[in-house]
Amino acid sequence: MPLINSTYNPTYPFTKTHFNTVFRTFFSRIKIKYSRKRLELDDGDFMDLDIASVKSDTVIIAFHGLEGSSESTYILALSKVLNKATIDVVAVNLRGCSGEHNRVLASYHSGKTADLEAVINHINEKYDYKNIVLVGYSLGGNITLKYLGEQGANLHPKIKCAVAVSVPCDLTGSSNALMQKGNMAYMQRFLKSLKEKALHKNQQFPNANLDIDTLLAAKNFKDFDNLFTAPVNGFKDAQDYWTKNSSKPFLHAIKIPTLMVSALDDTFLSKECFPFKEAKEHPHLFLETPKNGGHVGFNSTFYGKNGHWLEKRIFDFLSEYLN
Repeated sequence: MPLINSTYNPTYPFTKTHFNTVFRTFFSRIKIKYSRKRLELDDGDFMDLDIASVKSDTVIIAFHGLEGSSESTYILALSKVLNKATIDVVAVNLRGCSGEHNRVLASYHSGKTADLEAVINHINEKYDYKNIVLVGYSLGGNITLKYLGEQGANLHPKIKCAVAVSVPCDLTGSSNALMQKGNMAYMQRFLKSLKEKALHKNQQFPNANLDIDTLLAAKNFKDFDNLFTAPVNGFKDAQDYWTKNSSKPFLHAIKIPTLMVSALDDTFLSKECFPFKEAKEHPHLFLETPKNGGHVGFNSTFYGKNGHWLEKRIFDFLSEYLN
């Protein structure tokens, strides 16, 4: 598919990548009234699904990014805009992200597509939706793309299209990008939350042999993933985890219309995270790379009707492929 010329063209201060990245955190005031359903998993764990329903025959299954939740501002904005367009949203809280610690040692990770499949199967069994659309942000976008590639032609026929936003589809490159000096504040915020959860896991599973002192001293994702994410999920080390769970090698096998939106000024992404070659040669993959946008930003105004470019872009894309 030809690469898409983006319509996102913000004015100052939204041309500043860090401002765009953090803007919603400080200025968004969206509230959504969810109905929570607990999905029990085969391994004894659970995920909480927050549903914003307007009694539609179409549902968006939305996956948040690292240490996000259904209360992440981009999920709230998506729910608001799509509910207004009479589309239901199921906002997935990945394991341990709904405000309650999960039950098993392992939690979610960047390529845990079995959890996405569990959600899809649950939605198909419990609800009578005609159309399903997958939308993933950052880590959730990587899970979404990897799942689509893994399933290929075997994907459930109700899933009509997908959108992935600000995706670290090359986990090694993204991890290296986040180690740069300009991203230190983001890295520390992520690590603070991840270390708190790891400390709880150490208390919850005292026989897990976690090197908690070294883990709490981790300075970046390589340190943390080597000491926690990789071993508790059955990977050799951080590099093994990143290599096996990056979605980029799975893109070629995607069989439904899929939009990737990633800003060229996104400091979370390395050049390897922009699959220009793969998109040019792909019949189903649409890659949109606006000059600005930050990481899961794409804001345009402080207030008013023009402030939801990303959500409107998602709606416009999925509208093309729904019956």
